[in-house]
Amino acid sequence: MDRISALRNVEAALREFEDGEVSFEELEDRVQGVLRTYVSSFEGEGVAPYRVVDGPAGAVGVVVVASDAVAARERVRELTDVEGGVLDVERVADAE
Repeated sequence: MDRISALRNVEAALREFEDGEVSFEELEDRVQGVLRTYVSSFEGEGVAPYRVVDGPAGAVGVVVVASDAVAARERVRELTDVEGGVLDVERVADAE
């Protein structure tokens, strides 16, 4: 899914929410699904999405775009309050 498709899908979900066709919970689920699909098919030049799969609380589940696993760990530390401990990251795969 490219960026434009993702934005259109989010816009459609917002419109349905505003029209009373879906609940806020359904809206959240749809938008989260769009974002997960977007990230799993993200293709950047020289970068890819990485997810923290093990590490200190507050870091597990964080997804960042980076050139490799080392850069991903550094980026996670920049974006969170995690200072110490081991961060285990994996590249987000298309299969998700």
